Amino acid sequence: MPNIRSIDMKLVDDLFGMGGGYVLDFSDRTMAAFFAEELNVDIDDDAYREQGTSKARRLRCYLNKVDLATAVKTLEALWEYRELTRAHRSQREWVANAEGRFHSLLNRMQGKPDVGAPQAAPPKPAFDRPRVLVLKQRLIDLSAMAPQPRGYAFESWLKDSFNLFGLEAREPFRLRGEQIDGSFILQGETYLVEAKWQAEQTPAKELHAFHGKLEQKAPWARGLFVSNSGFTPDGLVAFGKGKRVICMDGLDLFDSLDRELPLNLVLERKVRRAAETGEPFERVRDLFAR
Repeated sequence: MPNIRSIDMKLVDDLFGMGGGYVLDFSDRTMAAFFAEELNVDIDDDAYREQGTSKARRLRCYLNKVDLATAVKTLEALWEYRELTRAHRSQREWVANAEGRFHSLLNRMQGKPDVGAPQAAPPKPAFDRPRVLVLKQRLIDLSAMAPQPRGYAFESWLKDSFNLFGLEAREPFRLRGEQIDGSFILQGETYLVEAKWQAEQTPAKELHAFHGKLEQKAPWARGLFVSNSGFTPDGLVAFGKGKRVICMDGLDLFDSLDRELPLNLVLERKVRRAAETGEPFERVRDLFAR
């Protein structure tokens, strides 16, 4: 038994601008990010492509395949996003009596379920919560380790983190003193990694040295510099804008895991902010303000 009747699905289509295969103002990428961040759902899962691959067809399929509670939670999240963006753009309401009809739909959906009906499966998660919690604890435990074993443990932690979120750490990460080198794939682009776990904050000369390595590689290569202790403020200013490097510190790593933000989404936000501002470093807590 579907969660939403065909006649009610027409209202869903109207409310969320699903004509022509669209859903509100989402692109494929931003819709995937929204579902991952707000609902911990992989909307790109093949299970939701049975009726077609457009955003609207995937959403309709998803709403009637997941359990009722998830379908209701999804509609509520989409409604909140709809109203925030509509207010921001000063858009007029395009559906008559939209709010009342929307809440009437939720009331109908949340009526007493048929206890004899088979229960739908929960949606596929966008990330594995138990493994995320393990990564978070491993990161905390690194602080108590001696420098040499900590370096190797940090190397292993980075590889596991990148691979958990589908970032394909294709080359083995190599530990050189307190420095770790490696690479991963983000949105089809290759990123080289330099990571340090040391007591001092990273100065400008080390950022410049890493950028120099990138300039000796293919012109499309980009870089991620991870410094657990962070970066000196003067160093970031001296490093300048418009470089091919984005930066993360230990607080970024912890905040990402603590708020259960997929690492690929965090890096995408950092890349976008760097493209908009030229700044290589923006804290996760500022990119994902509560």
